[in-house]
Amino acid sequence: MIRFLAHFLIILAAWTLVIKYIFPVSMALAEGVPIITYIYWDFWWVAHLWLAWALLNWQRYTVALAVGVSVVEIIIVVTKFILFFGDPEWTIWTTNWFINKVFVLACFCMLLPAIFVADRSSPFDKNKTAGRPPAMP
Repeated sequence: MIRFLAHFLIILAAWTLVIKYIFPVSMALAEGVPIITYIYWDFWWVAHLWLAWALLNWQRYTVALAVGVSVVEIIIVVTKFILFFGDPEWTIWTTNWFINKVFVLACFCMLLPAIFVADRSSPFDKNKTAGRPPAMP
């Protein structure tokens, strides 16, 4: 599951780059407006790539990083959804944003419990063995 979620994060990062940078620049070029007109500046994709790397190359800090990023992302996305649904405006931009955030929320809601299952040194594990998940095929 951890390997799947790491690859999910890589796909989310690539998707984020497309919908927040490449697509907006393409639209701006097509409309003849400055290329930064539609860009939604967001650098979470960097954190997602770092976390994906840490999940695939287990580090001492991987559990803390995964839990921290998951909790922060879940809080941010749920808050943004609450604000958005207060007065939704469905445009090409908000629809892309919304679909992306649904997948981000799904990823981190799966990662949060999975990280404790994968981590043998989880605070819930009485054996406190090595701080590395079981071997991944």
